Amino acid sequence: MKMKLLALLILIGGSTHAATSEAVAAPTLLPLVQQAQAAKISAEILTRNHYKKVPLDDALSQKIFDRYLKDMDGEKLFFTQADVDAFSVARNKLDDAIYGDDLKAPFTMFNHYQRRVVERFTYSGELLKKGFDFSDKETYQIDREKAAWPASVAELQDLWRKRVKGDWLRLKLAGSDDKAIRATLGKRYDKALSRAAKVKSDDVFQLFMNAYTMSIEPHTNYLGPKASEEFDISMRLSLFGIGAVLSENEEYTTIRELVAGGPAALSNKLKVGDRIVRVGEGAGGTMTDVVGWRINDVVELIRGNKGSQVVLEILPATAGVDGKQERVSLVRDKINVSQQAAKKSIIQTKNGGVTRQVGVISLPVFYLDFDARTRGDTDFKSATRDVAKLLEELKKDNVDSVLIDLRNNGGGALTEAVELTGLFIGKGPVVQQRNSQGAIRIEAAENAAPAWTKPVGVLINRGSASASEIFAAAIQDYGRGVVIGETSFGKGTVQTLVNLDKLIKSDKPRFGELKMTVAQFFRVNGGTTQLRGVVPDISLPSTTDRDEFGESSYGNALPWAQIPAITYRPAGDLTELLPMLKIRHDTRIGQDKEFAYLLEDIAEVQAKRKGNVISLNEAVRRKERDTQDARTKLREAGKENAAAEKSSAKAGDKAERSATARAALKLQQDDGLQANERNVTANLAAEKARKDEKDIYLNEAAEILGDEVELLKSNVRLASRVQPGVASEVRQKAN
Repeated sequence: MKMKLLALLILIGGSTHAATSEAVAAPTLLPLVQQAQAAKISAEILTRNHYKKVPLDDALSQKIFDRYLKDMDGEKLFFTQADVDAFSVARNKLDDAIYGDDLKAPFTMFNHYQRRVVERFTYSGELLKKGFDFSDKETYQIDREKAAWPASVAELQDLWRKRVKGDWLRLKLAGSDDKAIRATLGKRYDKALSRAAKVKSDDVFQLFMNAYTMSIEPHTNYLGPKASEEFDISMRLSLFGIGAVLSENEEYTTIRELVAGGPAALSNKLKVGDRIVRVGEGAGGTMTDVVGWRINDVVELIRGNKGSQVVLEILPATAGVDGKQERVSLVRDKINVSQQAAKKSIIQTKNGGVTRQVGVISLPVFYLDFDARTRGDTDFKSATRDVAKLLEELKKDNVDSVLIDLRNNGGGALTEAVELTGLFIGKGPVVQQRNSQGAIRIEAAENAAPAWTKPVGVLINRGSASASEIFAAAIQDYGRGVVIGETSFGKGTVQTLVNLDKLIKSDKPRFGELKMTVAQFFRVNGGTTQLRGVVPDISLPSTTDRDEFGESSYGNALPWAQIPAITYRPAGDLTELLPMLKIRHDTRIGQDKEFAYLLEDIAEVQAKRKGNVISLNEAVRRKERDTQDARTKLREAGKENAAAEKSSAKAGDKAERSATARAALKLQQDDGLQANERNVTANLAAEKARKDEKDIYLNEAAEILGDEVELLKSNVRLASRVQPGVASEVRQKAN
C-alpha cells in the first residue's frame, strides 16, 4: 500500500496545468492524529452497530472513492480525466487508510483539488481582461453531474470560458456596464480564491468521513466537534451569545438581524448592516482582527459562557471602508433561536357567505433540548410543548380547524413526533421500530385525551422527512385528519447520536459524533414511508424533481418493506369525506389563475431541466428575459384588477397593490449577483417580498379545511364517521 500511496503522491504532485498566477496558493493540509483515530473508531462502531451491515473492505472503498470525488467536484469542473486516473491507485485502499491510521491519500486528493480550484479561478480572472463576443450561438450545459470528466486541460478551460461568459452575460442583461461587470466578477473570483485559502484540516476530514458514512447509507453522517455543536443548537433552539444573526458580505462578517431581547438588540448600539472588524474577550482582552475570516470562525469567537463579556469593534453600516470604527461591549446571555420554533397564524376562508377560521401552526423542525430534559429542567424546550400552548391559544381564538404546516421540516427527535401525535389522537401506538436484529418496538402516545378534537390537516411537501412523515402517517392511518400537499421525502429510518469523546472518555471535544442509522420505522398499518413517502390524501402540484430530491434519489437507500400491522383504534373514517373535498378542491383550483400560472411555471422548469443548456447568445437571452418580464407584468396586472374588483378602490389599496406588483416583478428579474454581493438591506428586502407573496399552497390547504368544517356541520351522519367521538358529544349536548 505504501508504494501505491507514494505513486499517488508523485503522480498528483507532478501533474501540471497551463500557466496560472503564482500570487495565490491554497495551503497544503495534513491529517491530524486525532482525525485518524476518530476514523478508525468510527469504522469499528459502524461495522458492528449500523442497521445495514456493510464491511469496510475494498468494495466499500470504491464507493467511498467515487462519493469523495463527487463531493469535491460533482459538476466535473475542476478535475480532468488524467487527474481521476492518477487518483485511482487509492480506489481500493481507502479502507486500509482508515484501519491503518493513515489518511494521507484522501488529504492528497483534496490538496490537489484545492490547486485546481486556484488554477480555475485564477484563469477566470484572466478571462475578464479580454471580454466576450455575445453574438456567437453558444450554449452552456447547466448540470454536468452526468457528464464525462474533461479529457484535457483545453476542454476544461473552454468549459470555464463559457462559465465566465455566462456570469458576464447575466450582469450585462441586468444593466451593468463592462467596467462594473469586471469589478463584480473580479471580486467574486478573488473571493473564491480566498475561500480556498481558508479551508482547514477539519473541513477535509469531515468531507471524507461523510463520503465514508454516506456510502453505507444516506442518513449516516460524521459530525466534527463544531458540526456537533451546531446540531445541538438546532435541537435545543438556544445558545449563549449576543443575539445577532450574522452573514458574510465581501470580506466582512455583517450583522443581518438582531434577535429581540438579546444583548445586541438591548444595547441599542448595533444596527443591521454593521460590519464586525475585531473581536475581543473581556474589557482588557486582546482584540483579534477578523476581516476576511470565515463566518463560522467569527461566530466561535463571539459565542461564550453566559455572563462573560465580549467586545466588538464595528464599522457602522453607514460608514465607508475607511470610516470611523466603534467599540461595543456586550455581556453574553442565553439566546433562543426563535426562527425554528413553532409559530401560529390564522387564515380566514369564505364559502357561501360563511367565514371560517383556520389556525395554522408552522413547525420547521421537531426540536427537543435533550440535556435540559435529562437534567430535570421544568421548562426544557420541546416542539410538542410549544404546539400544545399554541393549540390552547387557538382555542381561545375560536378557530374552526387547525392545519399543521410541516413543509420542509426534515425531522428531528422521534419522541417529539410521537408526543405531538398524542395531542390529536390521545392515547395509542404511533410508530413501530425494527432494529438490526429484527426486534420490533412500539412507540405510543400516552395522552389521557387529545388536546385538539376539532378537524385537523397536515400540509407536507417533498422536503417533509423522518419525524414529519411519522406524524403525517399516523394522522392519516388513524383517520384523524386530511394530509395535503406533495408526496413526502421517503425517509423511513431512525438515527442515534454516538458521542465518540464520551465513548473513549476524552475530557475534551476532539473526535466528534456519529449520527448512525440503527432502526427502520413502520406505520401502525405495517407499511413504511421508506422510499415511497407519505402520499397525501389531496395532492397539490409538485415543483420538485423526484429523481433529484428525496430518498428514491439515493442509490444506496434501504428498500421499502412491510411488517404486520398492530392493533390500534382509528379516530375516524375519512373514506366518504375525501372524495367530496377533492371535488371542491379540483373545482376551485380549476378556476384559480394562480394555480394556472403555477402549472405553467412548473412545465417551464421541467422543460429547462430536460434541455439542460442555457444560451450564451445575448439576443436569445434578451428575448427570453423580455418574454418573462412581459408575462410577469401581465400576471400582476391581472392580480391587481382582480383584487380591485373584490375591494373598495381606495387610493392606499391601489398604491399597495402596485408596490406589490413592482416587488414581484423585481424578484423575478435576475440581477446576476450572488447573495453575498448584495448589501444586507437589499437581501432582507428581497426576503421580505418573498415572504409577503401569496402562499397558494397554504391558502388552498386552509380552503380544504374550511370545506371540511362546512361538510361536517351540515351532515351529522358524515360527522359521526369522520369524528365519532366529537359527533357523539354534539348529539349529547343537543339532547
